[in-house]
Amino acid sequence: MKSPFRFRNVPKFKAPKFGSGGFFGNTFLKRLNQMTKIKLPKTGIKLFKKDPFGNFLFLKSALMSFFGIITYYKFNIFNRMQVIGAEHLLKLPNNNVLFISNHQTYYADVIAMFHVFGSVRMKFKNIDIPIYTLFPRVNSYYVAAEETMVKSGIIPKLYSYAGAITVRRSWRQGGTDVQGNSDIKAPAKIKKALEDGWVITFPQGTTKEGAPIRKGAAHLIKSYSPLVVPVRIHGFKNAFDKKGIFLKKTGVKMALEFFEPIQFDEEAGIEEIHNVIRQYIMPEAAQEAENDAQNDGEAI
Repeated sequence: MKSPFRFRNVPKFKAPKFGSGGFFGNTFLKRLNQMTKIKLPKTGIKLFKKDPFGNFLFLKSALMSFFGIITYYKFNIFNRMQVIGAEHLLKLPNNNVLFISNHQTYYADVIAMFHVFGSVRMKFKNIDIPIYTLFPRVNSYYVAAEETMVKSGIIPKLYSYAGAITVRRSWRQGGTDVQGNSDIKAPAKIKKALEDGWVITFPQGTTKEGAPIRKGAAHLIKSYSPLVVPVRIHGFKNAFDKKGIFLKKTGVKMALEFFEPIQFDEEAGIEEIHNVIRQYIMPEAAQEAENDAQNDGEAI
């Protein structure tokens, strides 16, 4: 599926000053005026209420707000991330929505989507006005490798509390390829998260460039019939380190692109669903596979 957008020109980064570009630029007063007219959402969070995985929503909301505030500058000051297709998220149901995306960093990919989720919760189509960071969408989840989230220090554990569905990868462990048994508990965890809200998954299962699309996502879609939102991430690997915590470069052209939601028919097979996923998040590989199939047919 060819991406319809083009990057806008991104100026070389300069320290922001009042009266210059960015959030602190000549549109600052206009945005400040907009902020005074914003209708704030009701959180509805009770102090001791928990999500389906036993995490306190009050603490989860506080963590999501904290991470949103301290990472905002990475996406909208030092770099300006384009958000394409946010209008597709405005009318999504409150649960049973699955976001499928390519994968470029461990954490920045998810953090960027959480920024957009909070923004569209306030009916914005971009992340220009950071007040949304105070009202995160707490019923948001993401599928992550257990070894990355649980066994890698305090920061990943805090990120995990903010919405991770940890699964054990059967094909990779400790940075090396392995062959092991699949995590039989993973589908039930993801089903529980879908019943409560929105779930992000990365069918490649790794940030390695060119990694194949695994069929686990297709099986989930076949089993639970969620509304599927394809997502394509652009430029994150150039802006961030591999983990997505530290900036490598500023002024990078980045974009988060949301496509129109898809509701697969009950009759759709695993291969058909898998091919559609690949066309959206790895269009080059999908086109290459299609060309190979055509060439094989002509040879016959």
